[in-house]
Amino acid sequence: MSSPIDREMSLAELEGQKWPDPPPDSTYLVKSIHALRSRPIGSLTVEEMRRLIGQDVGLPWLLPMAVEILRNTAHAEEIGGFYDDDLLSAVLTRSRETWLTMPDLAQEVKDVLAILKDVSLYIEPEIEQFMSVFPESS
Repeated sequence: MSSPIDREMSLAELEGQKWPDPPPDSTYLVKSIHALRSRPIGSLTVEEMRRLIGQDVGLPWLLPMAVEILRNTAHAEEIGGFYDDDLLSAVLTRSRETWLTMPDLAQEVKDVLAILKDVSLYIEPEIEQFMSVFPESS
């Protein structure tokens, strides 16, 4: 990463863009995404980050944080600890274009994947799809 992320700032502050309030008849998901954008990103839970990433919100700031979490917990999976497949899935399923703009971060994801030994069967196609974006260089 080129510069540290200010985790005291919200996505609205980092993006320099305040969204209008969601319409009153909006779904819970829409209302929660709007609310989460106003919280400091350092206070977001893994589940909240997964929800935002899954909606392609705040990716320049949240993907590096998510990859950091995945990297820091990957070795625990090896010794039988819990590994958050939902966060991994949210990260892996971002668009090809997203990863092409963040090749260094994509390499970090590949490094994390190399550590994991026991991933859920449902996530294996997501891993294969992600890996196909960056074939091994010769």
